[in-house]
Amino acid sequence: MLVVSSVFVSCCASCSKDNKSDGGGEKDSVSVNLPKRNIERAMTMTDAALDNYFSESGMAMSRYYNPFTKTASSEIGSVWMYTSSIEAVTAIMKTLEIMKDQGDPSLYNEKFDGYSKILSDLYAGAQYYKGSFTLTSYTGTSSWSAYAVNRASSPGSADMSGVANVYDDQEWFIRELLNAYKVTSDSKYLSEAENLTAYVMDGWDCTLDALGNENGGITWGPGYVTKHSCSNGPIVSPLVWLYEIYKDSPDKVTYGIVNPDNTRGKKTLAKSEYYLQSAEKVYAYQKAHLLRADGVYDDMMGGYKTGGGQPEYETVDGMRYRKNTALYNREGPAITYNTGTMLSGAADLYRATGNAAYYEDMKSATEASFSIFATLGETKPGLYTYDITGFRNWFNDVLMRGYVAVYPYYNNAASPIDSFQNNLDFAWTNYLRDDMLPPSLLVGWSMEKSNNNVEAMFTFAFASEYATLAGYMLEND
Repeated sequence: MLVVSSVFVSCCASCSKDNKSDGGGEKDSVSVNLPKRNIERAMTMTDAALDNYFSESGMAMSRYYNPFTKTASSEIGSVWMYTSSIEAVTAIMKTLEIMKDQGDPSLYNEKFDGYSKILSDLYAGAQYYKGSFTLTSYTGTSSWSAYAVNRASSPGSADMSGVANVYDDQEWFIRELLNAYKVTSDSKYLSEAENLTAYVMDGWDCTLDALGNENGGITWGPGYVTKHSCSNGPIVSPLVWLYEIYKDSPDKVTYGIVNPDNTRGKKTLAKSEYYLQSAEKVYAYQKAHLLRADGVYDDMMGGYKTGGGQPEYETVDGMRYRKNTALYNREGPAITYNTGTMLSGAADLYRATGNAAYYEDMKSATEASFSIFATLGETKPGLYTYDITGFRNWFNDVLMRGYVAVYPYYNNAASPIDSFQNNLDFAWTNYLRDDMLPPSLLVGWSMEKSNNNVEAMFTFAFASEYATLAGYMLEND
């Protein structure tokens, strides 16, 4: 859990002097329209972040911004970090649509088109992370266009070689592309989501074990052999969403397989069947290999004994293919987002299939994760503390989204969801500065102004949480 350092103090007095936004330094009213207040806060933070973190040329996103020194870092965020900005915008747009559909179109009419334009600009900016390369996988050699870790100087020219691209980056982007498609119906987002999904599923280990079953799992990236929670869990929900998009469609997809004699072949299925089948396979792999006895998920499968950590290959009928690298160790630690993606995956699979096993999974994972990852009163009386070291502010955001996905089926998710609402509100009331919140929502800013650099993805995560909470309240009354 979070260790509170003595260098952090409440800056409530100075923050409220500088802040001009609604809610800064004020106690929340019991009678407030909470969903509307939440979405307004989400928009306030997102608008400020777009100004503070982004350059005017090519939508380059600085990794850090300091609201005390009012400076952005020269370091540019990775594609994973960049995707958080799209997450915040799509979450806002979704909630604006819900408000309109429920009879209050005012904010939608005022804001939706503007955010739609921002979304399109962000997608264009993401193309600076895109590149092309040729990859030999388990079923063949193909050319792909996907997204590299680092931003290039021009669109489409990013370095995709070796470990310069990873599957989980594509998966986070797929999630937001599908969210973008849902709120805009713009086919460019769906087309790109499907392109990236094909790339990710090309990384699924479809080689066969001694019993003829697929070894399964998606490695962290094409240049890795370890199979991570973060390269499996995040694709489950998008696969279910694609199934739902195509469930009444005759469209088909052809993909590579490994035959029982170890030769390679092709199989064609309806897209709906393929996507749902793939979602269930990936979910089953992660549950079988990375679920801990205490009910949350470990980080990865490692412990290879061959290959020295490099992908291994074999030649079959004169053609070169990647082969399975056996992994022997389940390794931690358990991190919130790895359980969060399986919560949302279980909820989406339960909705799609009605399989009671997924209900039991989301129920047990909700209870276990809240018990393990949140501690009441550790930092502030009456509030829950989550570990925020490293990138965990964004990891915790993924966990919250999992709880929100679960809630319609398992209402006990309300307590974990409330913990996020209460922490955000505490920080907004006490620490808001120039429409930004500190990385430590419960402790505040550092006394040393130069130490108050805030990750862009944390700011967008907080904004996304506020927007998601607004939509959750509206949809669940």
